[in-house]
Amino acid sequence: MPAKAAHSKSKPVEVYDFSRPTTLAREHARVLEMAFDTFARQWGTQLTAKVRVLSQVTSEDVQVLSYDEYAASLPDNTGMVLFNMGSIPAKAVIQFPVAAALSWVGHMLGGTGFQTAPDRKFTHIEQALLGKIMDDAVEDLHYSLGHLLTAPLTLSSVQYNSQFAQAAASGDPMIVATFDMAVGETTAPATVAIPAAALLPQLDPLGAQTSTATPAELVQLQMAHVPVKVCLQLEPIVVKPAMVLNLAVGDVLNLGHPRHRPLNVTVDGQTLAQAAVGASGSRLAGSIVSIEEN
Repeated sequence: MPAKAAHSKSKPVEVYDFSRPTTLAREHARVLEMAFDTFARQWGTQLTAKVRVLSQVTSEDVQVLSYDEYAASLPDNTGMVLFNMGSIPAKAVIQFPVAAALSWVGHMLGGTGFQTAPDRKFTHIEQALLGKIMDDAVEDLHYSLGHLLTAPLTLSSVQYNSQFAQAAASGDPMIVATFDMAVGETTAPATVAIPAAALLPQLDPLGAQTSTATPAELVQLQMAHVPVKVCLQLEPIVVKPAMVLNLAVGDVLNLGHPRHRPLNVTVDGQTLAQAAVGASGSRLAGSIVSIEEN
């Protein structure tokens, strides 16, 4: 009996599909999972700013599917935004329920976002507002995937039926990431599908070559790609504990940072440069004006 119980709790066996041999290596899957985790956080932040209600996007899974398999996994009636990818014939897809998108648009227009009408096509105004959300999503996708996504994404069309939206040939492999989206009180699944031909060449272009670098060089090379937090900061001031304990709404702290002096660019408390406040598209940005010599 104990042997049978142990056998029943063993990990289920996954059947290998020889008709679809394209799979992700473990290290490649991990890289993509981290990238799509970053995309989920970025997209959730952008949605919060756009629809003006608390939004959270959570990455659930990343896998390789043929386009037919991907389309078959979607509801028949759903929203699919297709994007051209330069010279790559297949298109990228951002998919979400139409009802969820209508609730986002409702929030953007000042409503409650509660959608009672059945799924329908977007009006011209709704499609324009949704286009702004998609612009942010594409920007976040490029930021999160970094060097993996070299092809530009340009809006191609909006489709409403997964069986008729021919974004790629039936057998084309797609990198498919699934997400859970919570916008206000509305939750919905979503997917992002990118042609594997656009990502796989950048994942491990030198994977078949044997490295001749020393361990110290390999560590240094890896450390160069570790993400760090960069902050724009004012010059700190020194205050007494009594002032901190007695802080109240309306109090004014006199900062020692001159009005026209650029902000400090710091990493882990160390000042590396100075930057003036600027903008890059819809985001604030810092324009480096000088570098600290250490």
